[in-house]
Formats: sequence, C-alpha cells, structure tokens
Amino acid sequence: LCRGGLAERLCRLQNRERSAISFWRHQCIADARIPSDKSCLLIVKILEMFEECTIQVAICQQLEQSPDTLSSEGAVVSAEEPILKVLFARETAAHLKSRPQDVIHIHPPWQKLLLKDAEVPVIMNTYFSQKVLLGGHSETGEKTHGLTKMLIRRNIVSLAQTFRLYDPDHELHQESSDNQVACAPQIYSCDSKWHPLAQCAVNDSLLEMVESQGAVGWREAQVRVVIQRVYCLPAVECYRSHVQGNKPPCGTPVISSDPPNIRLCLLVQDAYGMFSEVQLQSLTSVDAVEEYCRRREGKFCCLAGMKILQRTTRGRALGLFSLIDSLWPPVVPVKVPGQSQDSEMMTTNLPPPSFCYVLTALSGEIHVEVDEEEQISELYRQPDVRGLKEILQIDGCNERCSFWAQVLYLRLQAKHSVPINQREIWMFVTDSTLQNVVHITPKVVAVSVAASCVLSTAVTEALSAASPFVFFKDALWGNGRIICIERTVLLLQKPLLYSAAGADLSELTGPVRLDELDSTTQANSICAVRGTVVGVNESTAFSWPTCDRCGNGKLELCPQDRGRLYCDPCAEVVASPVLKMQLEVFLSCPSRSQSAVKVKIMQSLRLFVLINMLLSLQSYEVQSVLGKEVGLLNCYVQSVTSHPNCVGLEEIVLL
Repeated sequence: LCRGGLAERLCRLQNRERSAISFWRHQCIADARIPSDKSCLLIVKILEMFEECTIQVAICQQLEQSPDTLSSEGAVVSAEEPILKVLFARETAAHLKSRPQDVIHIHPPWQKLLLKDAEVPVIMNTYFSQKVLLGGHSETGEKTHGLTKMLIRRNIVSLAQTFRLYDPDHELHQESSDNQVACAPQIYSCDSKWHPLAQCAVNDSLLEMVESQGAVGWREAQVRVVIQRVYCLPAVECYRSHVQGNKPPCGTPVISSDPPNIRLCLLVQDAYGMFSEVQLQSLTSVDAVEEYCRRREGKFCCLAGMKILQRTTRGRALGLFSLIDSLWPPVVPVKVPGQSQDSEMMTTNLPPPSFCYVLTALSGEIHVEVDEEEQISELYRQPDVRGLKEILQIDGCNERCSFWAQVLYLRLQAKHSVPINQREIWMFVTDSTLQNVVHITPKVVAVSVAASCVLSTAVTEALSAASPFVFFKDALWGNGRIICIERTVLLLQKPLLYSAAGADLSELTGPVRLDELDSTTQANSICAVRGTVVGVNESTAFSWPTCDRCGNGKLELCPQDRGRLYCDPCAEVVASPVLKMQLEVFLSCPSRSQSAVKVKIMQSLRLFVLINMLLSLQSYEVQSVLGKEVGLLNCYVQSVTSHPNCVGLEEIVLL
C-alpha cells in the first residue's frame, strides 16, 4: 500500500475496528454480564432471517426493556417502531449464531437509516451486539440447541441485475431451496452432487473469505478453488528446526531408508487469480503423490474447516512464489474486483500476487474428495514440458521447468560434515534433444536434488535398480543449473496429458553418448576419456583382501591358523580372498594436451582390469603399463584446476 494513502488509512481503521470489537467481546465474556450503559441500548427480537450480498438481514421487532427484569415477560413490543430491518455483517452473524425468536442487544454506535418510499427503517453498524438467553434457556441448553444447523435463505442478487446490465428476458434472480443448507468443516468437490456440502452457497474469493472470517478460520463458509499443483513438503517441525539453526529439513535422498515426516499439500487458485497453499494430513509415505496428482490436479474443490497458518510474502518464500510465477498470468481471464465481469478483461497486464496464505485444517482430519469424471478446469495451467536443449537456452533466472529425461548416474554430495540423509544428490540426465543432435554440447546435464525435495519410494527403487526415465515436474532453472527443491515432484509416469510445447518425449533406443574431455569440461560433470597411460601414482596405490563370498573388506587373522584370513559375517575361513585395489594413473589426452589428467580407478572397472592384467603379466612392473592406450572411459570430473593445470577424474559405471 502507498504510505499515507487512502488504502493504508482505511486498512488501519479496519484493524482498529476489529481490535475494538474483539476487546469489547472479551470484556463482556470476562465480566459475564451486559455492559451497564443502557441509555442507547436497542433490544430487538428476531422474526425472520435471510442472507443477501454476504450481509445477514434480520426482520425484527423492537422491544422495550422492563425496568426490573430482562425476562421475556419484561419485554413488550413497541407500538411506535414495531418492525426493524437489522443488518449484521458476516463476522457479527457468525459470532451471534442467532435464529428466529432470539433476543439481541445492540449497543451503540448503531445507526438508523430511513429509506425513501420504505416503511421499515434499517439498523446498521451492529458490530457491538449480544445474544441474550431468555426464559428457561441455560448455557448448556444453548450449546445443545446450537448443534442443530439452521437453514438460512440466501437471496442471490447479481451486480448485473443491480446496475441493469442484463437481458430483461433472462431471469437472473434465483431464490431456491438449493441455497438453504447446513455446512460442516470438510473439503468436498463442488460438483459432486452426492456430497453434503455440494448444495451449499460457495464463495469464489480466497481473499474475501480470509478477510471476512479472520485468522481464527472458518467452519461453515466455503470457497471454491482450482487445484493447480499437488506435492509433498517436509513437516513444519523440520522447517522450524532449520530456521532456528538446528538440523536442516528432513528430506528423503536415494540412500536414506527412513520414512520422512511429510505433509501433503495443495496449491490452489480462486476465480480472482489468488493463490493459497493448503497443508493437508501428514503422510508416512509419498507413494500416493502420483495418484493424487492424477486424480486431483486441475479439478475444482471446495475448502471448508480451514484456518490461516501463515501469511507469507515473496521475500519470505522464494520457492513458493517461483512456482506461483510459473502459473502466472492465468490461462483464461479472471475476475477483477470492482469491475463488471461482462466486460473483456486483459489478464496479461495483471501483476502477479505479492502474498499468499498458507492454510491448514481447523480441527480434525480433512478429506479431499474429487469426482474423477469431472472435466479439467479452464483455469488450470499444465506444466510446460520442454526438452533439455530448450531449457539450457532459457535466459531468465529462477524459472520453473518440467522435462522428461533418462537418469544415467547418481552421486551423493561429498560433504562429510552433513548427515547422509540431508545431503543433496546429483542426477546426471539426458534426453533425445541432446542425444539425437551430433554437434551439440553438453550431452548430459547435471540436476541437483536438494534434501528438501521429497522423493517417493518408487522413484528411489527405480534409481537404485536401473537407468529409469523420470518426469521432473516444476524443477527450478537458474544460474546455469537445474535444481529440484521443495514443491518439485519426480514421477515415473510419462507426461502424456501435459502440453509438451513441441518437446521430443521419445525414449532413447541406442547407446548413450557422453561429452568427451576437452578444454570446456567443468568440475561436477561426467565425460568420456581416451588417452595414453604416462604414469602411475604409486604413493596413493593400495590393495586389500576381501571375502570371496560376501565381499567383506574387513578380514581378520584366523585364531587357529594365523596364516589364513577369517570373515566374521560369514563365520568361516576365507580360502580364496579376492584382492581389491585403488590406483591412480596419469593419462595424456589429445583433447586436453595442456593438462595433466589424473584418473582414479577402482576394482572391476575397465581401466583397472586392463592395468591389473598388464601388471600381472609383467610381475607388477609399472613400466609395463606405460604407453598403453585406453579407449573411451566413463568418468566423473572431480576437480579442474589451472595452477597446476590438472584434471581429476574418477572412473564410474553408469546406471
């Protein structure tokens, strides 16, 4: 808001008004009595109630208070002003929970409005109102009586009808029993006619619902929204500890086997373009996320029984707003407050939202039931699926992108000070847009998977067993990197229902090609290397015996025979131990002739088998392997330095 402007002054006035009302109500409850100032007290008895334009209208009789009692016998009908039309704001009506025959005390500053050509005066500004229990009603009886939901007639009045912007031959005014329902704190599909909330009058504005119901939440009111995204987040406790400087968020990397504490979330959007993140029940597994996405994304649902967990802004939640920005502008025109909805609206010029409400359950577990036969909403924006070649050419920063790629190699972050289940994972991926073009680099792209990105068990099992194709949904592109952060979803299902924007989603059939080592190769990448062995680093070479049955590398001397080795897990003597070695060799590579190329090789890899065979034939003479040429080796680039000019590689095996 502009500082010192009318909007800011109005906002302050509304805040002071809400504070004054809350303080007055608290004082009345604490004192357990009616305020003593009764000089301007207005006492009315409700005869009839209905709702119109979010205002509860009560047709009332004005009562005159007896000097000695507040009982029903002491209240008589005034002959001068027998009938009044009293207007209650939605917040006041929700607080009073009144019904016909209830007696209401309206404290000043109420106002009386006399309309021209109208016989019934209108009472406004009724914020300071109390419901008085008369007769034999007790507090317990009132609570029991309030459990029965009352049907309130709602008069639907269109603004087009009010301002005469409609066809007189078309009847817009509707008053039917469909608008008379009792609401319960649940979330249901608006279009499922068999649900108990399906016939309830539903709001279509998140902001109006939040402003009218307040931060304490709403039970009976509903708001109709479109589910734009379904994802999982680490539980709030994990984020809270991270903010306080304790442990980072509890993600679920590939190596971790412990189930994380996660929460299912929905990113929803209303008819005005307003977004909100709804945190649903906690889950012990994320395997159902793919089914949630298939059944709920793009469908309408109604929110009820919600409360505000947090009001966040762009500066506080960059990840959330990067996802919101990817869904902006809306694909269809949205409603604009204060404008006629019949006029043409240009949504491309609307500014993106600057704040977002995080909602959660008001009480108990929330159920989301969506009709699977319901059509996808026109307001739903599908993920913009692109090829990796197109993504690498994006000029912007912090943009969400989605792609279908094959995972070739996994590597855990090498920070030993960070626990294993909280380290990021590097996935090296490729697709047909990079492999099917001869003169293009890179052939493989590194994708960083942060610990806050929740992975399903199906994805982790697929990554540990083979080289799967994975759909990376709403990943973040920025500063030349692709990052999977919170609200990024990894799925094994091919994105056939999403608009591919011309991207080639075909799977690779031939062998995968890696970029060859050259002057442009950077650290933390994978490449193919060919060259000639020019040296062996004997100072770092070592070997160790392992069990030929289980592969245990911590063998002990046999107590009975000190000349033999013993395997404790197998509880047997190792008759034929397998010798494993780690060795570093130096290669001369024509593609990087000015650099010293050092390759770390391990047991069972191609280069190790070749060198071990040559060393065995020459009785482990190092000179026997010098000058030998090696073919294309798949290597991970550990380091690239200029002083000295050296490239550190590690031979790897692709998935």
